[in-house]
Amino acid sequence: MITLAVETSCDETALALYDSERGPIGDVLLSQAKKHAPFGGVVPELSAREHTRNLLPLFDSLLRETGFDLRGIDFVSFTLTPGLILSLTVGVSFAKAVAYTLSVPLVPVHHLEGHIYSVFLTGACEYPLIALIVSGGHTDLFLVEDFGRYRFLGGTLDDAVGESFDKVARMLGLGYPGGPLIDELARRGTPRYRLPKPMLDRDTLDFSFSGLKTAVAGLIRSEKALKVEDLAASFQSTVVEILLRKTLRAVELTGVKRVAVVGGVSANRDLRRVFREEMERRGVSLLIPEPRLSTDNALMIAYAGVERFRRGVVAELDVNPDPSVPLEEFGRLWT
Repeated sequence: MITLAVETSCDETALALYDSERGPIGDVLLSQAKKHAPFGGVVPELSAREHTRNLLPLFDSLLRETGFDLRGIDFVSFTLTPGLILSLTVGVSFAKAVAYTLSVPLVPVHHLEGHIYSVFLTGACEYPLIALIVSGGHTDLFLVEDFGRYRFLGGTLDDAVGESFDKVARMLGLGYPGGPLIDELARRGTPRYRLPKPMLDRDTLDFSFSGLKTAVAGLIRSEKALKVEDLAASFQSTVVEILLRKTLRAVELTGVKRVAVVGGVSANRDLRRVFREEMERRGVSLLIPEPRLSTDNALMIAYAGVERFRRGVVAELDVNPDPSVPLEEFGRLWT
């Protein structure tokens, strides 16, 4: 079975062709980061306009680069939820148009589900597993019992971790997107500033980053001889410690010793190093996708789409995107 996958949940326009037996045929992605950089974050209307402008040229490029005959597509996988509603609408409309033209089924995928299954693209994985999803819009812990069976363990009460990186980068005058910029700057610094670690004194698996962000702002205002590389290193190491300790608590509470760390922030070098060292020391299996599969991409949507299609899940042509269907609910609805 071969699927065309469409991902437009935020500011990356991505398409992929995927063979359920042989794996990836090809994928293309166009980031809008430079378009949004002057605004310090994603502008929804601009994002939707860029998706509209870029989808057809990207589709042509994908077919040209792979030499694939589009008549060989068996079904179309697409991100239905969550995301920016205007961006989702563009992608869903494109998926519908292709499916209608080729008379093939439509298969809806949850964006977070796609991130979870990005680790399956690099090798066989087993259930159950704990998934830590860390991105610009999400900081969530799930227990993945099987495909489509997800149990929410905890999430952020305010800012997502990727959003916090962006806001701190803006405070430091680094630009957008903040995650890679802070990661690079932190390599030249020492984590010598003491920063709060919100929620670590509570038994809950929820996260909070607003207090940490406020503490960084306070240091910037009050520290006369501030070294930005040291502050970047301090902020990053604090975030990594929070994520690690909450994840280890989830391992302790569930007894599941298999952890997947996915989403754009999982590309952070400090996070990858610390998680690998600590999980190995504790005998916990760690799964992290390669960096290019950490950020939004269509291959992860294709993989999840194949699994849904195997289970007979299809959508009608009148399906509409939704910006905020919880993953647990999606797993129950589309089975």
